[in-house]
Amino acid sequence: MKKILVIGATGQIGSELTMELRDRYGNGNVVAGYIQGAEPKGELKESGPSALADVTDGEGIANVVKEYDIDTIYNLAALLSVVAEGKPRLAWKIGIDGLWNILEVARENHCAVFTPSSIGSFGLTTPHVMTPQDTIQRPSTIYGVTKVTTELLSDYYYLKYGVDTRAVRFPGIISYVTPPGGGTTDYAVDIFYYAVRGEKFICPIKQGTLMDMIYMPDALNAAITLMEADSTKLVHRNAFNLASMSFAPETIYAAIKKRLPDFQMEYQVDPLKQHIAESWPDCMDDSCARQEWGWMPKYDLDAMTDDMLEKLKLKLNR
Repeated sequence: MKKILVIGATGQIGSELTMELRDRYGNGNVVAGYIQGAEPKGELKESGPSALADVTDGEGIANVVKEYDIDTIYNLAALLSVVAEGKPRLAWKIGIDGLWNILEVARENHCAVFTPSSIGSFGLTTPHVMTPQDTIQRPSTIYGVTKVTTELLSDYYYLKYGVDTRAVRFPGIISYVTPPGGGTTDYAVDIFYYAVRGEKFICPIKQGTLMDMIYMPDALNAAITLMEADSTKLVHRNAFNLASMSFAPETIYAAIKKRLPDFQMEYQVDPLKQHIAESWPDCMDDSCARQEWGWMPKYDLDAMTDDMLEKLKLKLNR
């Protein structure tokens, strides 16, 4: 039975991943790692163990790993793209210095490590249509720089020390559970909240700007399935392209308006978010993930839109 530590368990992905892992492996086998000021609450706190696990404190991480006999670490500690641009030094400290601490702990305690990369690891010189698994990256944001470094450092620890490191390049993640936290693709979550509340949505991304997206249930399944995959079948490790759906703002608006005819949207483009969005792929080629560990998304735009609207109406009492 796996013993799992989720670092960043109260964040946008971590809160849902922790609960999904507990459903699959048992509540007592999944530790919710948190930082000071972001302690677990509600079901996340009550359903299983939790521990202070700050990536900037390697000794503290090691103590948690030893106390709970951890063999698998999901490392989700990071600043998202827009936030990171305003705090580049902190983004590096958490994303890279923190990763170094985790990989050292994993090396010493024989743990597998999942540290996600992102479509943000690509740049303007990357092929934007069917972006290959192996291609030039050269991002122009500190977020992207840390993600490329994450991929390289994770590969290094696998090749040099045999640490079982694995990762995916997440597209923008859409969820009804956790509010957005400062990412470029967050508009695709916000738009659903405005639609369900009956409010006009002000879109910060320009019409025609394509970006890869994924619905949270598929994102969670991808992370877990990759960590469960046969290691001998993995040619690529850090990190697999992951694709589910690609759309521009007007496409998701049309999908929602088809179901909520009174919904209105207008554009007020945010220059920083637009710059970042234009440096990312329109759509990625995820054939390596499909071939090497059986990746297959369940949700397309229509299925996601139906589920998001249904779940948010319940959540917001609409």
